Amino acid sequence: MEKLTMGDAEFGLLARVLRKVDFFAPMTIGQMEKVLPYIMLYSYKPDETVFKQGSIGDAFYIVHQGRVCVRIKKGFFSFSKTITTLGPGDFFGEMALLSSDPRSASVVALEPTRLFVLLQADFQFILKENAAFAEEVKKIAARRKFASNQGGG
Repeated sequence: MEKLTMGDAEFGLLARVLRKVDFFAPMTIGQMEKVLPYIMLYSYKPDETVFKQGSIGDAFYIVHQGRVCVRIKKGFFSFSKTITTLGPGDFFGEMALLSSDPRSASVVALEPTRLFVLLQADFQFILKENAAFAEEVKKIAARRKFASNQGGG
């Protein structure tokens, strides 16, 4: 994993992709401008692990370039099974912005990949600074938690 510098093109793409993420869709342009500086860009080599199943959730990711696979391992002695592949514009790990629950899957780069990354600590700081946005995020999180408990989403 290597941290990269971001230019105007990356920030523009990032702003468009964030509009598709539940937590960020209700943000005003002003709120979005407060979040963007906290998002970093990292590169991963093929077969490099982004995070492992069971590790503490501490960041949210958006695929900028390349592809990653999401793998789940059912038991200690079982093999991991790929459940999906994600590419540019796809995102994962968003629940880690609100909770440090263990990761439910492992994510591994399939090819040279660049990911936008927002750390949970930075997101929590943004919430403290923006009460209206924080309230909206709480509503979205409650809906998602309800949906996952009902067997959906």
